[in-house]
Amino acid sequence: MIVELRRYTLGAGRRDELIDLFDREFVETQEELGMAVLGQFRDLDRPDQFVWLRGFTDMPSRRTALTDFYTGPVWAKHGPAANATMLDSDNVLLLREIVAVPVLDRSTANPDSVLHATIWYWNGPFPDPTHSSSEALAVLRTEYSANDFPRLPVREQEHALVWLTRSPLQAEIPAEVVTTENLRLSPTRRSSLH
Repeated sequence: MIVELRRYTLGAGRRDELIDLFDREFVETQEELGMAVLGQFRDLDRPDQFVWLRGFTDMPSRRTALTDFYTGPVWAKHGPAANATMLDSDNVLLLREIVAVPVLDRSTANPDSVLHATIWYWNGPFPDPTHSSSEALAVLRTEYSANDFPRLPVREQEHALVWLTRSPLQAEIPAEVVTTENLRLSPTRRSSLH
């Protein structure tokens, strides 16, 4: 599966406004068009950050689904309100699953749980790990296909490996890793991943 890791910087005090709108209007409406809304989160260390994961079967289905959604009636009606909360929506990594993101029942979401996203960046293409930490819920690496929906930019020329875990990642950081990011994520009440 192709996965977008999307991180939005929002205006001061506007995160819950976007989450309420997103959880109410943008979950099922995207899924009806073939996208998988895999998880929505508050970044616990950055009060102006909303983080979410969206999945697609492949790149052609991504282009079709995004075109249908962003030219459709739901985005026409609610998109301006969503955009009004955002200062930046271009911090996006385009990824491919190595260990699939689990799809859990939204009705059992626990907003008190915390997930950890650890992102390793290399200077060149990241090799698939030869082993996966037993604690990993999912492992993803950069998808190198061209972004065929330029209306939504992605961070190009990035070489990333992303680990999603329930506790801080204990894996040894390879010497080739030049930068590491750590996110502590609290799922929204409608997040599939929790």
